[in-house]
Amino acid sequence: MSKLIHSYWAYIVLIVLIFAVVNALIGYVSKKEFKAKDLRLSLFALVTSHIQLILGFIAYFTSTYFSAMQDSGMGEVMKNSELRKPLVEHPLMIIIAVTLITVGFSKHKKKTEYQAKFKTIAIFYTIALLLILAVIPWGLWFKH
Repeated sequence: MSKLIHSYWAYIVLIVLIFAVVNALIGYVSKKEFKAKDLRLSLFALVTSHIQLILGFIAYFTSTYFSAMQDSGMGEVMKNSELRKPLVEHPLMIIIAVTLITVGFSKHKKKTEYQAKFKTIAIFYTIALLLILAVIPWGLWFKH
C-alpha cells in the first residue's frame, strides 16, 4: 500500500516541481517581481517533495527489495542491477534531489533581488527535477 501511495504522490510532486521550475524560469527571464504566489509555489514544491521522501522511506523499509537486501547482503545488491537501482540508486538520487530543493529554497530566501530569487530557485529546482526524472522507475510506474 505504501508503494502505491508513493507512486501516486510522485505525480503531484512532478507536476508541482515542473510548475515551480517553469515559474522561476519565466520570472527570471522576464524580470518579474518575486511575489507571494512565487514563494508559495516554491514552498509547495518543497513540501510535496519532503512528503514524498517520507513516503519513499516507508515504502523502502517495507518493500520486498529491502527484505532481499537483508537476506543477501549489500555486496550482492551492488552486483545485481535489478536490486541496486531500487535499493541504492533511486533512494540516493532522490535524497540528493530533495536536498537540492531544500537548499535552493533556503538560499532564495537570503536573496534581496527578485532576479536572484528566481535564478536560485530555477537552478536548484531544475537540477533536482532532472535527477528525479533520471531515476524514476518508468517501467514500474506505468504498470499502475
